[in-house]
Amino acid sequence: MTARTALAAVGRSIGVRWGIVAAILAIAAAFVAGRIAEQRVVTALHQQVESDARLRAALLNGELARFRLLPLTLADDRDVIAAIGGSAAAKRALDIKLEALSRVTGAPAIYVIGSDGITISASNWRSAQSFVGADYRFRPYFRDALARGEASQYALGTVSGHPGLYLSRRIANRGVIVIKLEFDRIERVWASAGGITLVRNPLGVVLVTSRPAWRFAATRPLSARDEAQFRGEARVTPAALAPLPVAAVDGEDRFVGLGTTFLARAVVTAQPGWQLLLLQPIDTAVAVAAARRAASVSAALATIALAALAWAWRQRVTQSRRRTEDLERAVARQTADLRREMDERAESEARAAELREALRQANRLAALGQITASVAHETAQPVAAIRTYAASGATLLDRGAMAEARENFVRIGGLAERIGAVTAQLRGFARRQTGEMRPVDIAEVIDGALLILKQQLRGVALDLPTIAPHLAVIGGKVRLEQVLVILMQNAVEAIAACETRQIALTLASDATHVRLVVADTGPGVSAEIAERLFTPFVTSRPQGLGLGLVIAHDIMVELGGTLRLLPGEGEGGRGGGARFEIGMRRA
Repeated sequence: MTARTALAAVGRSIGVRWGIVAAILAIAAAFVAGRIAEQRVVTALHQQVESDARLRAALLNGELARFRLLPLTLADDRDVIAAIGGSAAAKRALDIKLEALSRVTGAPAIYVIGSDGITISASNWRSAQSFVGADYRFRPYFRDALARGEASQYALGTVSGHPGLYLSRRIANRGVIVIKLEFDRIERVWASAGGITLVRNPLGVVLVTSRPAWRFAATRPLSARDEAQFRGEARVTPAALAPLPVAAVDGEDRFVGLGTTFLARAVVTAQPGWQLLLLQPIDTAVAVAAARRAASVSAALATIALAALAWAWRQRVTQSRRRTEDLERAVARQTADLRREMDERAESEARAAELREALRQANRLAALGQITASVAHETAQPVAAIRTYAASGATLLDRGAMAEARENFVRIGGLAERIGAVTAQLRGFARRQTGEMRPVDIAEVIDGALLILKQQLRGVALDLPTIAPHLAVIGGKVRLEQVLVILMQNAVEAIAACETRQIALTLASDATHVRLVVADTGPGVSAEIAERLFTPFVTSRPQGLGLGLVIAHDIMVELGGTLRLLPGEGEGGRGGGARFEIGMRRA
């Protein structure tokens, strides 16, 4: 072998060794780069999945908050309370009201259940599948609401067969109002945002999900007792509670199944016990391979590899940002809808208050027509007397009888004061009143009402109470007079055809309240009318409008008092008659 051949062999051997070393170093660099790239990609994906999960939970929480306001709003509704009390007219009015609320809010069903578990009114009362008359004693949301005041339950509808969340709240007379909430729209939004979203209960059963086929699947094994209890309450099919098609690994940070790996993040929701779980598919092998290839290429191709990686990263971030913006816009729309509904309700309540005050004003002005004759009669006699005294006074002055003339002028002044008191009382009764409340002497209220009704009370035997000095109540003088005038006018009309025409006012008080009872010797109030006495347009008189007692009742409620019909007792030989009690706060 020549020297040149030997040197060539040595050179080849060194080149092979350096090639091997370079290959080992390239492999090592590619491995390290791959590990670093994998960690960075997974960390960024974890952060993105957590952000997306919180936004999707916010969308669900907004929907729950919007529908939780309805039971609270309807709990004190007059039609709801009257319907629970058994009023047929109130039940029909409540059916129409619930139907309108269901249409405006998008709630699938709103219904009111009596204390016996039977539905008395429902938004779907026109449907062939109406809930009215259905027995819901078996539903936990009914029993729990009676026991605790409010409750919720996720279950299949007994009529529709569609799943939903039932929100219930106890109301007056141990009734329960229920609103069913379905999540079809939210599930569609979640599905369009990518990934797999599911909401599970404390047992791990999927209730709401962007994949409807997974509904009622179990994310973990259930005991026989828990499974039986859930099936009984939710009314699910025998195929329910099958294992989820994916299984958790590494705690619950990852799920594996369906031929891929999912990053997972769980967040709590506003519904007690509910947890939202977001599964986002990833493929770390692709990212690692790309990083390793980028690390093994030559320096000339490094720039191209980094540019490709930067572009891929930018695309991923852009897509994630778009999903985030879509979810944020959905949450903003839900919040705006909720705020608009609250503003509309406040405006409706303000308009209702204005209408009630206008109705009271109209009632006062209508009463003026009846009172005008009394005032004309009351002032006609003093005016005639003033003319007589003035004429005789002029004659006495001509004769020089100054003492007798002065006496005539004093009498004229007294008669003028009497006319002024009557007209001032009439102006005060007709004037629209503000909501100001102050201590009012109860004797002034009674005297004012008697002065207004003086002509109408002619021929009526009055039994007036003895009033303790300085006995005062909290209220408005004119508004209390209006209530008393309404009650006494009704009493005068009730006894018009009776042999014994008598009205009695009795007064009782304690440390905190004063009660004034107006009783008459008329025929009384029938049981049928008594049930709806304070409902508009309910009256037993052919010419009556049925508004006086409604206005009087509203006035007393605004003053913090009460107005109620007492059962007839036949006191003092007056017969049954009607007895109304005005309850006032003592000053």
